Amino acid sequence: MLDTVTPGRSATELVKGIKVIDVDTHLSEPHDLWTSRAPAMWKDRVPQVRPGPDGKPRWVIDGNRFLGVSSACSVVHADGRQAEGVDFTTWQVSEVHPACSQVKPRLALMDELGIHAQVLYANVLGFAGQGRGEANSKALAPLDDELRLVSTQIFNDAMGEMQAESGDRLLPMAMLPWWDIKLAVAEAERCFAMGMRGININSDPHLNGMQDLSGEYWYPLWELCQDRDIPVNFHIGASDASMSWYGDTPWPSQAPDHKLSIGGTMMFISNARVVCNIIASGLLDRFPRLKFVSVESGIGWLPFILEALQYQMDTSSSRKYELTAKEYFRRQMYGCFWFENDDSVASMRKLGIDNVLFETDFPHPTCLHPDPFTKIGDGLAAMTEVERRKVLSTNAAALYNIAI
Repeated sequence: MLDTVTPGRSATELVKGIKVIDVDTHLSEPHDLWTSRAPAMWKDRVPQVRPGPDGKPRWVIDGNRFLGVSSACSVVHADGRQAEGVDFTTWQVSEVHPACSQVKPRLALMDELGIHAQVLYANVLGFAGQGRGEANSKALAPLDDELRLVSTQIFNDAMGEMQAESGDRLLPMAMLPWWDIKLAVAEAERCFAMGMRGININSDPHLNGMQDLSGEYWYPLWELCQDRDIPVNFHIGASDASMSWYGDTPWPSQAPDHKLSIGGTMMFISNARVVCNIIASGLLDRFPRLKFVSVESGIGWLPFILEALQYQMDTSSSRKYELTAKEYFRRQMYGCFWFENDDSVASMRKLGIDNVLFETDFPHPTCLHPDPFTKIGDGLAAMTEVERRKVLSTNAAALYNIAI
């Protein structure tokens, strides 16, 4: 029998006793994250906050090259307010909730909300270290690769410190120097030695003159992750191409807050391209134990995309596949939900409950803060007790090797 939400059984009670794992949250990087750790020769070049041409603070690299971030990327103000519209785009780290940037306040908030562990992603260098804004502009000379490497390593050092301080309750995903496979493998090894449980990576390196992710160039990294049982995460917006879904989708006449709504929605769907390419490339036949996660992209569209992909593969593809698109997904891929409710439970079952993870996206514009479980209470009630425990906890615990 399915549980139902009643006055005697609230959404909070439905998750009681479950060690909830939130697989997508973000760090509002402290302004001194890089400068406090950089050797003297790099201190003026690593990412830092400086006044822009308008006098307002913004993140830059290599002295004055804009990184596309001018705020803490948090909609949760220090005084408890939630941002309205695009107000948050001017809020700095000192103005937002301390849990956005500091370990102890984050753990306190997690305890208050009933969340056992959180997976953590970056903001400043892009969700997958791809860089943004003028730093990647074709109109400018490329950034120095050594500067990019130093910036990546400093970030990972800071994340290793954060994970250790949290007692392995905050689990940052390793950022890699994806532009050099030998460096990427070495950095992944270094991060795994610090206890980090996953990597995140640019989903479209072929747009930077490299092989796409099915190419032999990437095999050493995939072999390492498969052998170590480490998942590869594709956060939405993890490349210049996927970020363009945000900027190019809204009509020019839309107001800024409407553009945020439309662009944010289409960014979810941008990961359909990544999912389809991974499956259709044959990569999963070559690496049958390698795990991929589509982060912050929702669940409801996935059954349709897999059905559509299977139809197209059956009718127009000359490649011979060992499994169907849905079977590949169920064996090696995961999706994440946060705002979807009771209607999405049917999609979860079609996809496979074992392949569904839960996130809050704290503290970004679409996050579930301040009451994550009430907002999805109808969805939780539509699940069986076993399904709730899998989706909220044990699926992620097994995938990311989290002790519960």
